[in-house]
Amino acid sequence: QVQLVESGGGLVQPGGSLRLSCAASGFTFSTYHMSWYRQGPGKERELVARISSLSYDGRTRYADSVKGRFTIFRDNKKNTVSLQMNNLKPEDTAVYYCNARHPEIDIWDYWGQGTQVTVSS
Repeated sequence: QVQLVESGGGLVQPGGSLRLSCAASGFTFSTYHMSWYRQGPGKERELVARISSLSYDGRTRYADSVKGRFTIFRDNKKNTVSLQMNNLKPEDTAVYYCNARHPEIDIWDYWGQGTQVTVSS
């Protein structure tokens, strides 16, 4: 059974940091692109960061709004992907979702339940 379980969300002050983690199981983790998306109140879901499988190119991709502040990394031995978020801003407030997508088979696309990040003073 495919599972993606996010953790690490919470309330943080502007300028603070959080690290989100996603534990994956039930599929061949290392062969999938792993991403973090977010959806703020009244907003569309957007891609925050992606790290491709090594067999594809292994590169990272970030939304312009988080470049220089967020870092995505993965551990293919532990089947985890994390998002280090620094210098958080109120506009980063959203539910953050872990996503796994196969590089070639588009319908193999899995989502976690999300974790709330609230940035407020």
